[in-house]
Parts: sequence; structure tokens; C-alpha cells
Amino acid sequence: MRSLIAIGFLAAAALPAAAQDEFTATLKGHAILPAKTLIAAPADAPASMKVSGKFTGKTPNRLKTEPSKGDTLPFDGQPVQGFSGIKKLEDGTFLVLTDNGFGSMANSPDAILMFHRVAPNFETGDVEILETVFLSDPDQVVPFLVTNEASDTRYLTGADFDLEGFQPVGDKVFIGDEFGPYIIVVDRETGKVEEFFETFVDGKKVRSPDHHEVRLPNPDGEMPEITAKRSRGYEGFAASVDGKTLYPMLEGPIWNVEAAAYEDVDGTHALRILEFDVAGREFTGRSWLYPMEANGHAIGDFNMIDETRGLVIERDSGQGDVAEACKDGQTEGCFKNPAEFKRVYMINMDGVEAGQPVKKVGYIDLMNIQDPEGLARLGKREDGTLTFPFVTIEDVDRVDDTHIIVANDNNFPFSKGRSLTEPDNNEFVLLEVGEFLNAK
Repeated sequence: MRSLIAIGFLAAAALPAAAQDEFTATLKGHAILPAKTLIAAPADAPASMKVSGKFTGKTPNRLKTEPSKGDTLPFDGQPVQGFSGIKKLEDGTFLVLTDNGFGSMANSPDAILMFHRVAPNFETGDVEILETVFLSDPDQVVPFLVTNEASDTRYLTGADFDLEGFQPVGDKVFIGDEFGPYIIVVDRETGKVEEFFETFVDGKKVRSPDHHEVRLPNPDGEMPEITAKRSRGYEGFAASVDGKTLYPMLEGPIWNVEAAAYEDVDGTHALRILEFDVAGREFTGRSWLYPMEANGHAIGDFNMIDETRGLVIERDSGQGDVAEACKDGQTEGCFKNPAEFKRVYMINMDGVEAGQPVKKVGYIDLMNIQDPEGLARLGKREDGTLTFPFVTIEDVDRVDDTHIIVANDNNFPFSKGRSLTEPDNNEFVLLEVGEFLNAK
């Protein structure tokens, strides 16, 4: 398969975005996992992992071993936290991927990485955690020092990787990391790392400022080449329906060193959708562009629903219902940067040559979910709608021919989008979107 070249992407930048249709989303279920849902660290984990969140805030206290009360850090155990990826399983349950920890590499060395199998009950509104798998690297597959290097179990933490997307394939789970960006492959049952891959685009290794090879030179030295923004590595991580191909998707645009600019389509930033061959364990050299609706937007998740079409969450950085936005100079008791753009897009790659922008067929607006049956358990509006006003919405997958599931990453205990004062819960919404799923 031929590799993409920069000329192809510059040509793509002149192509206009296709027209998009808005489709109706109707609420059919709402389930909530409470914000402060904690789980004990593994019994064989280092003692420093028993209490988490010690490195957060302006004055980190790594020596504090007693957990605080309420929603104040540090915590006794590990927060199940917000979810950065979701995948429906054949038995009707879902795999969900816990985000990196407390938001950065620096403040998350005591947050253990994990994924869970969960069962949202849309009748009762509860979410049951059926299974938790902690990630570890006892065989030293990861090619750099990890936080728990001195331990035998080498449990991985949010200071090692920022896990943002995943796909179960057979008895393995392929996971996309945001720091490197990297791909790691773990055993589905044990969470043990078995393989590690760097990211290559156009034959060149992609590095963010947090890549393990990036070191600042002396003042008279040459700066290392960095082509991905910090915290803008993998975010979406789709797979073909047969599991033979992965489509890792970056959250931020690649920096074009020669052009001294970020990649774009028609003047707006565009994100790479890469192609990874599962059997060959290699990038094929092919990729496509996802054109953003505005610079500064981010994507939250990406899952394919058939051979050519996929669901992508695109969102702004706001949180909170616009009805409670600050007005007339108000600065307290209101949302200063309310959520305005939270959408799930249908994209179609059918007939789109590598190097070209995918087709954005249509979208549903997560700030305008119809709720005629009054099923919303939080955030009900008088006009019969529900908003999903979270800063990070990072989970979407198809449930069946007419429904999708959407969930937020609540960044516990920091995000406050549903309430001005209380940390966000982990919310799952079941949406009826039959026409949307048929859009081509």
C-alpha cells in the first residue's frame, strides 16, 4: 500500500466540507455511576498506590498516606473515574477504559491504569461494575522507565500512559495512548502488556512533548522534532467490524515541519485517521483527514459501525448548560464557558482515497436530546429536552440498528458541568437514532 505524501494533504486542504444534516436523538435510557466510585488497588501493588491523588493541586504531598474525606483529594483507593473509551460486547455489557488519572503526567503517578466491564441498567438507572482489569508490565515490554519500575508487578500509572481509546480483538486489547502517542497491546484477562508500538505518519515517527525520546537540549543545541501537541495524541481508536484493521485517530492536527503549520482542510484544522494492520502489526502508510468544524475543537471517541461508516464525537471545551451561563458581568454562580458544541458525527470513508478528507454525513446534537418520556434522571429541561453539557464526552458506540450509547469522562473530581458545585457523575445515555444510523 502506498504511503501518503505531504503534497496530497496540501491538495486536500482546498476541498470544501460537504453539507451536513442534523438528525434527531431521543432519550431511551439514562444510567448513572456516582462520581465518587472507588476501587481498591491490587493487593500486590506498591503501598504508594493504596491512596491516590497525592500529587494533585498546587502543593502535592506525596508523603500523605491518610485519605481525605468527601470529594477532597487524596482518596482511599483508585477512582473508577471518567471513561475515555467504550465498546459494546456480544453479551450486551460494555468495556470502558478509565482515563489516565488526574489529568496530566505530572499529577498521576499514583493512579493505576485499568479498564472495566460494566452493565448500565436503564430501568433502574444504576451501573454495575462487573470486572476490573489493571494494566501491568512485568515482562518489561515498555521501552522506558515506568513509575513502578522497582516493583515486580510494574503496575502502569497515569504518569506512564494516557489511555484514550481501545479495541478488544480476540483475547487481546489494543489501546491508544495520548502521551507518545503509542499503541500498547495487553492480555484481555490479565492486563499484562505484551506489545508496544510507536506511531508513524508518512514514514516518520510522531512525537509529542511527552514522548520518552524527547529531551530538551542545551541552549546552543538542536531542538528535537515534535509533530504532535501535548495531550493531543490518540483519542479515537476505531476498528473494522472484522477486527482486522484499526483506525487510530489523533485528537490534534499534525504539525507540518516544512510548511510550519498544522494540517488543515479549507483553513480549519484536520485530524489524521491512521490505518494499522492487526495481523501484520504495522501501520499501512495510509491515512485520511477528519476536518474539524472549528479550530480549538477536539474529538472524544471514534467507533466504526460498518465497513465504511463510523461515529465520531466532536466537542468544544465548554461545560455547563448555556441557560446558566454568566451574563451582564456576572462571575459567580454561573458557567463562565458553557457547553455549546457537543455532537456525534457520522462519517463515511466509502470511495474516499487515502490522503483525502472523510465525508461528514450528518450529526446529532448532544445539547438538544429529545426526552418526551421524561427519562432523564439529571438535567431535565422544562422544554422536554436533555443536554449533555460536559467538557469531555469521550464514549460512543452503536448498540443496535436504532440505538447508540454515549457517556462522559467526568475527570473526577474536577469537572462540574451538570452542577455548579458538585463533581460530575459518570452518565450513560441510550439514544434512539435510527435515521442517523442509516445516513450515508
